[in-house]
Amino acid sequence: MRIDNRGNFISNRDWFNSVLDGMDVILCHTSALECLGQFNGYTHESQIDVYARIRGPYENINWNIIDSFDDIEIVEMAGLRCTSLNQTINDMLRDYDEIDEQSLVQSLADYYYSNGECFDGIQIEPQYAARFNSIRDWAVEFYYNY
Repeated sequence: MRIDNRGNFISNRDWFNSVLDGMDVILCHTSALECLGQFNGYTHESQIDVYARIRGPYENINWNIIDSFDDIEIVEMAGLRCTSLNQTINDMLRDYDEIDEQSLVQSLADYYYSNGECFDGIQIEPQYAARFNSIRDWAVEFYYNY
């Protein structure tokens, strides 16, 4: 079974609330960036990224199945649970080969320019520092390329 796409809703949060109502999930990756207001998303997006303890019925939800939510830094916004910005960035750096690279780079660019042209508030875990350093210049130059 497939869920409605983002184009049928006024905002990303409305879409998430409608689709995920009653589900025990935490938005992660690009969907967390959208929930946090760090990435606008795509007009006809149909994928939602979640952490869940069990797989649900929808085919176009990226179900990242985990045993427990205990080690996840969670933020609640507009009736939704999502990973914190630091958690989201570190998770995306960890899963880099499987994520939406543009959403990560654009959100880092937005963060950089909204915070005095620095990344000081982002706490990158040591094991992901090399990956972060490999894309940080791309993030800084992101808006110069568009």
